[in-house]
Amino acid sequence: MKEITYEELNNLQKDSYILIDVRDEGLRAYGMIPGAHAIDIESGPDAIRDDLKRIPQDKKLIFYCEIGRKTRDLDDSEFSEGRECYSLEGGYLGYVRAEMSNEESLEDKKKKAEESIQKRFHKKLFSPFAKACKTYRLISEGDHIAVCISGGKDSMLMAKLFQEIKKHRQCNFDLTFLVMDPGYNKDNRALIESNARALGIPITVFESDIFDAVDTIDKNPCYLCARMRRGYLYSKARELGCNKIALGHHYDDVIETILMGMLQGAQIQTMMPKLHSTNFEGMELIRPMYLVRESDICAWRDYNDLHFLQCACHFTDTCSTCHEDGTTSSKRLETKKLIASLKKDNPFIESNIFKSVENVNLDTVIGYKKNGVRHHFLDEYDISE
Repeated sequence: MKEITYEELNNLQKDSYILIDVRDEGLRAYGMIPGAHAIDIESGPDAIRDDLKRIPQDKKLIFYCEIGRKTRDLDDSEFSEGRECYSLEGGYLGYVRAEMSNEESLEDKKKKAEESIQKRFHKKLFSPFAKACKTYRLISEGDHIAVCISGGKDSMLMAKLFQEIKKHRQCNFDLTFLVMDPGYNKDNRALIESNARALGIPITVFESDIFDAVDTIDKNPCYLCARMRRGYLYSKARELGCNKIALGHHYDDVIETILMGMLQGAQIQTMMPKLHSTNFEGMELIRPMYLVRESDICAWRDYNDLHFLQCACHFTDTCSTCHEDGTTSSKRLETKKLIASLKKDNPFIESNIFKSVENVNLDTVIGYKKNGVRHHFLDEYDISE
């Protein structure tokens, strides 16, 4: 398919073309180009033709994926039926980088983002953030917290919420906004740095070779990558004098993890709000976004016209991504859809899943593990008689 640059696209009349987003739902959830029309490119030529019939015939079709490779390799002759079709060079990430290249209004962006947290999104974002910090005792006097920023919406917002809660001066603690570059290409690293400047986050960047290390791994590269990133973050945070690292997992991550553990791992477990590190003595991991809903994070992002990366690893070349805990976006998306489907009949399904791991009755459990030791109900079954 012929390519068109973002600059060339801007020179076209707005009403002369339609943008077609061919990425999966997991990627689209992190943002789309305004006005774009989503289609399933894996559905086959016939289904694509049927979908495109809803678009006026006089419109040029500008297809985009995550980085531009998938749409560039599309054979549009199979479904275009003579229409003008183009692949957007650089894909969605190219669009994001182009939008962020204009730094004239950085101070305005920062001010708007902060005011929206203090006013418009205070109850939806700051209140649950502060509640999690208090409920699970995530921040203590004298803490030095490494706020780990991946470049995505969750960790960037977490950084702003930490800045906001520090203003309240209820507890004396220090913050280091830590960004690990595991091998980003130049443009993706520049995007993270640009977002940090726009939001007024003074980041500390350090480098590692994780992407190169997992690039040749065929089995579970995302899991290995996530494990290695965690270790590097702990190590650098401790080097900088921190006693805690903060990750941006939110409420939806928690309930999806619970359900995935049951359905795919045959176990009942949850993503804990805080953990002692087993490999780095004296270090803790905390998750202050534990009670924040993903839909509210997205609403804040869109209200402030912000654009973030989801994943910038080498595997993004195939337009697939991984989650921070190493699970693939397809597994997460499948679980997300299941929860949404169940919610149609039971509006309390999400809170019920969340609370289920707070209300475990060991008298009705066949077996469980504690401190790595497996227990079975028969171990004490006759003792009570």
